[in-house]
Amino acid sequence: MRAPHAERHYTQRIGWLRAAVLGANDGIVSTAALVVGVAAAQSGRTSILVAGLAGMVAGAMSMAAGEYVSVSSQSDSEKADLARERRELADQPEAELRELQAIYVARGLDSDLALRVAEQLSAGDVLAAHARDELGLTDAQAARPIQAALASAATFSVGAALPLAIAALVPSRLIIPTVSSGSLLCLAGLGVVAATAGGAGRLRGALRVTFWSALALAVTALVGRLFGTSV
Repeated sequence: MRAPHAERHYTQRIGWLRAAVLGANDGIVSTAALVVGVAAAQSGRTSILVAGLAGMVAGAMSMAAGEYVSVSSQSDSEKADLARERRELADQPEAELRELQAIYVARGLDSDLALRVAEQLSAGDVLAAHARDELGLTDAQAARPIQAALASAATFSVGAALPLAIAALVPSRLIIPTVSSGSLLCLAGLGVVAATAGGAGRLRGALRVTFWSALALAVTALVGRLFGTSV
């Protein structure tokens, strides 16, 4: 007997990929923009690094809290839907069976075959069948608040460390161009990695991230220059 064909799909990565990419992207962009903005205001290296470090810590905590709250809300909605479905299965099993049959008919099965499929699935884990086919809930895409929070905070910190390291190592007069170019290069690489992990086009992913990040850096540098000059 031939061994079963194992496949891993891109959707299985959704639980952590979105939070990780968002965290790393935000870490690089926000910290680089903060460093460039403070540097454009003619501040010293110490002030630049302190501002960047404070931004990294605050941003990581904010990302973790935000991801946990938002994904927890999604998880609460999923649990509420499952609880309602469990009650309906207990109170109206025949109606729920017909509902499952109608779903399979809509997908192309004839009525008799759809009924047999619905009956066989209902004989097993009926709640799982309704969760998957009626509610669109699967284990691969289930909301995991702690996983999302940790992934977001960790990748934000890693991303934020890149512009901080550049600012600490280069001469003060080169902080703005070096941090900007280095961060954009890292962001382009992040776009390629995220696109590859998600099965999307690499060039499009890199350009999308780089464009909006360059805009953020330019606006922040302009604000820093204006306020720095006025002081």
